[in-house]
Amino acid sequence: MSKTVILEKKDGVAVVTISRPEALNALNSIVIAELEQVVTELERDRDIRAMILTGEGRSFVAGADIGEQYPLDLDGGRRWGQRGSALMRRIEKLEFPTIAAVNGFALGGGCELALSCDLILASEKAKFGQPEVGLGITPGFSGTQRLPRRIGIAMAKELIFSGRMIKADEAKEIGLANAVYPPETLMDAAMEMARSFAKNAPIAVKYAKACIDRGMQMDIDGGIACENELFAMCFATADQKEGMGAFLEKRPATFENK
Repeated sequence: MSKTVILEKKDGVAVVTISRPEALNALNSIVIAELEQVVTELERDRDIRAMILTGEGRSFVAGADIGEQYPLDLDGGRRWGQRGSALMRRIEKLEFPTIAAVNGFALGGGCELALSCDLILASEKAKFGQPEVGLGITPGFSGTQRLPRRIGIAMAKELIFSGRMIKADEAKEIGLANAVYPPETLMDAAMEMARSFAKNAPIAVKYAKACIDRGMQMDIDGGIACENELFAMCFATADQKEGMGAFLEKRPATFENK
């Protein structure tokens, strides 16, 4: 039975809640292990079409557990960073859209966890930051790579070098968060967005995500070639016939992920 991570599924949407509120949901080896198990389950579940990741209580994830990290040596630090980074990469590579619903503190590993999702929706009470340099370390779960890709190199350097914590409105202004909501409506907004993704042809959404993510690592010609190939592959799916057929027949489409 899960101790620190709760997984709920409804209507094709998975809601993953980190539940360690007494420690502001800080990431320790137990949370990491349970997140790994949840991601494994989601990677295999063909019925899931979107995911929401959030935290219980007043924090999303307040960082990695400092008490667990303090005694690490060189090799231990390397293993911890590699494990966390591998988990973030697996979340990033989930084939369906992922939304971080940031309800409170998203600091250090928590900010990196949010960055591993496709989109970030923030509560008005959310606070973001990469404060690791104040603890004598760098961001260790790929924050130095994802933050500049999300908000630009200069702003990422400012936040990482200073360790400054920013509020939700600034996070939206710099492009870290997509939108900001009152705390009481955050999860409803996240669910509405997730359902807007889930109602569409899942293979087409998966291919669109792959086009964007792969294309961002290529030159424009390589990205266009990737898009052309995945666009063509859509025409080998039953969902393409259903979607276009429903449009021509003026009826709602029923997609079967085939």
